[in-house]
Parts: sequence; structure tokens; C-alpha cells
Amino acid sequence: MRVLVAEDEDLLADSIARGLRWEGMAVDIAVDGADALEKASVSRYDVVILDRDLPRIHGDEVCRQLIHDGRGERILMLTAARSVTDRIDGLSMGADDYLPKPFAFGELVARVRALARRRDPAMPPLLAARDVVVDTARRLAFRNGTRLPLARKELAVLEVLLAADGAVVSAEELLERVWDDNTDPFTNIVRMTVMKLRRKLGDPPIIETVVGEGYRIL
Repeated sequence: MRVLVAEDEDLLADSIARGLRWEGMAVDIAVDGADALEKASVSRYDVVILDRDLPRIHGDEVCRQLIHDGRGERILMLTAARSVTDRIDGLSMGADDYLPKPFAFGELVARVRALARRRDPAMPPLLAARDVVVDTARRLAFRNGTRLPLARKELAVLEVLLAADGAVVSAEELLERVWDDNTDPFTNIVRMTVMKLRRKLGDPPIIETVVGEGYRIL
């Protein structure tokens, strides 16, 4: 899952991003409204966490523009205002959810995951191929009933490959879906992560490299 955090309070933005990354999400940060729109124009996000009071371009206008562009990202609007009227205003602009500050981080995570399930056809609670199973809710992976000691990025790659249901997933798509925009697009991080994932999955091999195209689950 890839998330854009559009928040001009540096400490809050960094705290949200750090916590969501710990939850296994790829997270980018935008420091103002113009930055948010620019990032959303070049990257595919499942959820945008949007502070309403952004500088340069107000969060309300960012929300309207994202909806007008029709890229399908879900919008969770944050604001210090707590009145019912403010909440109605945010939702009437097209935001999918609204969370007043201050908020509990656990609630933020739950709302982000719920919105991501609404972006595309919901990811099933269990993804499986042969004897490999990923519990997407608990973020655990098993092979033949034994839990696999996967790092967060390894688990995220496995989820994307299993969700593709045998279709080839390119390295570029994995990079976009699993990593954030601070990652060098010319890095070999995808290949290295797949190599580590294969080693932890063990035999018989379940991930096939399709030369010149990407990877798929056998």
C-alpha cells in the first residue's frame, strides 16, 4: 500500500510517516498543497492523508483537484477543527473520511487500511498459492503452516505477487507499490528483496523470474 501524507507540520508528518512505514506501508510526504498535487500527478497512491490547512494551495482545493483528476486515491482529511460543520464541509468536498486532530495513531492506521480496501477490489483476508499463505490483516506469512520471518518489504512484495494471481508483476510496479519516492529508480533493491524473499520461502521455489518482464508466483 502506498500513502501520501500532505502535512506542513514537520514533526507530525514525520511521525505519521514513520508509524505507517512500521506498519508496512510505503509513504511519501508533501509539505504543502502544491507539493501534494505534484506528487499525486506522478505516483499512484492508495490513500492521501490530507491536512485541510495546507500552505500555498489550501487542502480544500487539493481535495477538489484530486477528485477532478479521477486517479482514484482515497482521501482522509485531517483538521484541527472539530465541529460537525467542519466535518460536513470536508466530506461534501469529496473526502472519503475525516479525522480531527489530535487523534490516536491506531485509529489513523485503521482508517487508512479501511480506505485502501475501498480503492480497488478489496484484498482478501488471506492470500495463498500452493502452501504459502499471507494473512493480510495480521501481516503474517506462513509456508506449510510455519510462520516465515519476513521483513516488512519482503512481506509487501509477497502480497503484491500473490494478489496478482499468477500474472507477471514488473520490477517497476513493485518499486512503485512497495517503496516510496525517496528510492532511487535505478537501484537493485527490488531484485535484492526478491532474492532474500526466495531464500526465506525455501523450496520448492514459488517465485519465477520472467526475463525482461518481472516476477510471478508459480
